[in-house]
Amino acid sequence: MPKQMLRQPKPPRPTNAEFQILRVLWQRGPSTVRDVHDALDRTKPVGYTTVLKLLQIMIEKSLVRRDASTRSHVYAATASEAATRRQMVTDLAKRAFGGSTVRLVLHALAATPATAPELDQIRKLLDEKKKGEP
Repeated sequence: MPKQMLRQPKPPRPTNAEFQILRVLWQRGPSTVRDVHDALDRTKPVGYTTVLKLLQIMIEKSLVRRDASTRSHVYAATASEAATRRQMVTDLAKRAFGGSTVRLVLHALAATPATAPELDQIRKLLDEKKKGEP
């Protein structure tokens, strides 16, 4: 009998607050709680202990890892921004659009119209995808 490949479970979808923290970590790279707090506090007041608690929860969810080798612990995202966004879009397509990429894209464009430069980018991407097909 062939051995079944064990899949590593995907990290859970981050909440809105967790996603804001991930954005800081992707932009700044590995950071202390103070660094993350200061970055978030510039746009919307947030408590230091709230950021600390969220980071602790995010460790449990495998969204971030902590380096405790220095006095101030340093946190880093466990997945890249691109991988996280890809996972979130795939999940949204499955949950809200029955797995249909077309319905997702059409709905997105209807809800938030694209600018001319964005439409050019979309056309370019579609052309590249088309050329890559057998």
